[in-house]
Amino acid sequence: MSAVGHTAIDHSHDAHDDHGHHHKETFITKYIFSTDHKMIAKQYLITGILMGVVGIMMSVLFRMQLAWPGESFWLFETLLGKWAPDGVMTPEIYLALVTIHGTIMVFFVLTAGLSGTFSNLLIPLQIGARDMASGFLNMISYWLFFLSSIIMLSSLFVEAGPASAGWTIYPPLSALPEAIGGSGMGMTLWLVSMAIFIASSLMGSLNYIVTTINLRTQGMSMTRLPLTIWAFFVTAIIGVVSFPVLLSAALMLIMDRSFGTSFFLSDIYLKGEVLAHQGGSPVLFEHLFWFLGHPEVYIVILPAMGIVSEILATNARKPIFGYRAMVASILAIAFLSTIVWGHHMFVSGMNPFLGSVFTFTTLLIAIPSAVKAFNWITTLWKGNLQMNPAMLFSIGFVSTFITGGLTGIILGDSTLDINVHDTYFVIAHFHLVMGISALYGLLAGVYHWFPKMWGRMMNKNLGYIHFWITSIGAYGVFFPMHFIGMAGLPRRYYNNTSFPYFDDLADVNVLITIFALITAAVQVVFLYNFFSSMFFGKRAVQNPWNSNTLEWTTPVEHIHGNWPGAIPHVYRWSYDYSKTNENGEYVIAGQDFVPQNVPLQEGEEELNH
Repeated sequence: MSAVGHTAIDHSHDAHDDHGHHHKETFITKYIFSTDHKMIAKQYLITGILMGVVGIMMSVLFRMQLAWPGESFWLFETLLGKWAPDGVMTPEIYLALVTIHGTIMVFFVLTAGLSGTFSNLLIPLQIGARDMASGFLNMISYWLFFLSSIIMLSSLFVEAGPASAGWTIYPPLSALPEAIGGSGMGMTLWLVSMAIFIASSLMGSLNYIVTTINLRTQGMSMTRLPLTIWAFFVTAIIGVVSFPVLLSAALMLIMDRSFGTSFFLSDIYLKGEVLAHQGGSPVLFEHLFWFLGHPEVYIVILPAMGIVSEILATNARKPIFGYRAMVASILAIAFLSTIVWGHHMFVSGMNPFLGSVFTFTTLLIAIPSAVKAFNWITTLWKGNLQMNPAMLFSIGFVSTFITGGLTGIILGDSTLDINVHDTYFVIAHFHLVMGISALYGLLAGVYHWFPKMWGRMMNKNLGYIHFWITSIGAYGVFFPMHFIGMAGLPRRYYNNTSFPYFDDLADVNVLITIFALITAAVQVVFLYNFFSSMFFGKRAVQNPWNSNTLEWTTPVEHIHGNWPGAIPHVYRWSYDYSKTNENGEYVIAGQDFVPQNVPLQEGEEELNH
């Protein structure tokens, strides 16, 4: 973009900023209906954390059921009411808990917690913009997300129970309101909630794309963008491509449920009676769902990858290794993620030739993923590592991404996948590679940018406790699941006591549940640290991590417009750590980092070119 264009943008934003100071902001315009990207990021984060608490509580309940099937617990009776008569969980509510847990964690915690929070916070700050391209659209995007969260939670209080068809809501369970209790009003609320959520995501994604392309400050070329911005930008593009497909599937499902169409229903018998449906196919729904569902994995994991890349370079005090290869791998992952959806459907009766095509594309996506893993490890190699909580969670991310990714090679092969597809092996794989890894990326981002969001520091020692117990607990939960999966233990079963073959695995389920309870309990340490540090944490300095990116050039106290004076210009890429001149001295004396707004000195070259 030309310098003239940038200057025009800067002036228009400065005018907007001056205009903002004439009007005193009220509590409602500042904290609730805010158009400031930094406040909207906080709203997303706190909503995501609260939804996460609900999601984790659900997993605690159904893990207790799996470990001690048929046992009576006062907790069940207290929280589940009529769904747990005498404290014993019913099969219906077990299915509902699994369904809503998956939905909340995938869409409302990981998608919104990563993209909603950090794209909002960092895109304007790191590219040198006053705010998002459209502050109003940004505000609408958050409030639609909040509304969809409320509708999803309200489905828990419906008389017949919440949606119970699994988080993938396959027909016919989701398409026939009379199929099971959770197929009624609970399912309708699920679909309405998701339709609103998708509208929110599309608004946010379009805003992120336009802001990144149009509002970069002078000198901020695409090759000088931090990897965080590349990841958020590409994630937004994937969202725009794939989310409308799920919306179309949801709308067709609503029509099948309420208007007598037959997109996903073929010849169906219910209680011996032939229903008046023909011509449709549940497999069509699977195609539509997974065309979003697989890119969704990368909509969740790519922002975490960007966050981790930034934190590893900052805390290793080294330039990120292979910047251009990292950008290329982000683009390759984005493209390949849209042509691998069929590996979720190997057991649907798919033509073996088509299965082999999806096997090929699935194994292909391992290459850019491996590039990223090797580059992270090489960035750490011989670095001056600063082991703060953000760094620990970033290294934990690399660990779980590699261990979870290795099992993906097994599941990506159609002949191997058929044997373990409906077992706990799949749960172990996607929880490690998507759930835990993305959660680590989210937590690393919270610890790293907390001073930027609230002007205070989180307690480092509580962060260490949180990391180590979470890390041991997460592996304690999901590592044994690989083995019970290979032993054939089926997933989605309410209990396995009817099958004597699985009696020997009962103790492993108890062990997994104990680890799950410990891991859930230690999140209280994080919640305490997070909310207490907001008000009582040690006051942060402007650049606590000695980082190069532009967000640390803004004042600690938030202002609407980010920089009080002119927006800084950019002269170098964002990873000039431990850079020395020809005499072996740091470019800036006594400082092992060079911020992006420091001009290149005579004889100095930009590293990433």
